[in-house]
Amino acid sequence: MGTMHTTSPSSRQDDFWPDFLRGVKTSLPLLIAFIPFGLLLGSQAVQKGFSIVEVPLLTGLNFAGGSEFAAVGLWSIPPAILLLAGVTFLINSRHILMGAALAPHLRHLRRWQIFLLLFCMCDEVWALTLTDLHTKPGRRFSMGFYAGITVCLYLCWVSFTFIGGYSGNILGDLTRYGVDMAFPAVFIMLLKGMWKGARNALPWCVSLGVAVLVYHLLPGAWYVPAGTLAGILTSLLVVRSI
Repeated sequence: MGTMHTTSPSSRQDDFWPDFLRGVKTSLPLLIAFIPFGLLLGSQAVQKGFSIVEVPLLTGLNFAGGSEFAAVGLWSIPPAILLLAGVTFLINSRHILMGAALAPHLRHLRRWQIFLLLFCMCDEVWALTLTDLHTKPGRRFSMGFYAGITVCLYLCWVSFTFIGGYSGNILGDLTRYGVDMAFPAVFIMLLKGMWKGARNALPWCVSLGVAVLVYHLLPGAWYVPAGTLAGILTSLLVVRSI
């Protein structure tokens, strides 16, 4: 009879720190985008009336840059709480599907561990983690790899939004240097890592087209759930029927 090889808890613990360092190294190129955008968000937040203490609270409790920029842009005194909450929910609604895609790989973890991991999940962490899982069939979810990416990106984002808030207007308008192209470049790189062929790219294209159309037709952040739902429907109705 053949011998079944299982991964013991001790062996997984031995792999944590090598995988943690691998996650840190993988995340380093993304800092090129995180640093200037963090400085820009912190500077804009202070100009809107945030204190330098409130800036890292904003970015630390809501680790999602898109909704943070939207919230700062809509900030007023007194703040329109319902408007801010609604826009934040719309923009962050993609995290519902991202979490659902990652959840099957987390079933062996305790509930508090799952909640902690999902709290720290952003687009980049999610994409790099799934790419790592799909690179080698049968690869088990690596807590160390996920933690390495998250710690590096989270600390960078919170720290540089604080620095941006502290420096205020000293840095001026960073968009004049073209830093607003950093995030699109990052997402193109992430998409390249998740590429599985032209057929599977059809939902991406439909999602992008619908999002752009809704962005020009409707105010607010409705293009986020519209593009998401369009991509899901395309995947269900077209790709799986081929």
